Amino acid sequence: MGARLLTRAPAVQAGVDRNRSEQTVAVKIRLLRMGKIRNPQYRIVVADSRTKRDGRAIEYVGIYQPKENPSIMQVKSDRVQHWLSVGAQPSEAVQRILEKTGDWQKFKGLPAPPPLLVAEPKVDRKAVYDAEAQAAAGVTPAKSAKKAEPKADKTEAKAESKTEAKAESKTEAKAESKTEAKAEGSTDAGAGDAS
Repeated sequence: MGARLLTRAPAVQAGVDRNRSEQTVAVKIRLLRMGKIRNPQYRIVVADSRTKRDGRAIEYVGIYQPKENPSIMQVKSDRVQHWLSVGAQPSEAVQRILEKTGDWQKFKGLPAPPPLLVAEPKVDRKAVYDAEAQAAAGVTPAKSAKKAEPKADKTEAKAESKTEAKAESKTEAKAESKTEAKAEGSTDAGAGDAS
């Protein structure tokens, strides 16, 4: 009954390459997971929306480490502003991070958020060890001198209270011995008068 002929379009049309996409690509700013099991660390990346979560990225624009106290959020603000201005869409998690760093408000023209918490500088363990070693040896370093003075005052106060207590107990003992001696003397004298 009517035969249909199947025709195929030519592989290359006039000036168009079939292997190259002519579509506009949605660019996302999202998190790329790194780190270990139960210790997530993320990179904030600009990537094509069609790539995998941990796939190829166009550009790395920051890091996010949620397990640290406080969480570490470092963002290259100028690059994020550039990508937002050309139409990149942040994921929800990245938008929250950008709101905390102030980059989202800067892009939208809103007032800046309060500053982020900053972790205290880590104490040098070698310096602490040296200070403890000198304190144990009886040498007080310049830094620990302020801390050592209250301890010295306390030890002096304890020593003074102990010496005062000893002195009081000695005076009480002397007073008791004198009263006992008088009492014995009076009983001896009374016994001598009666005879």
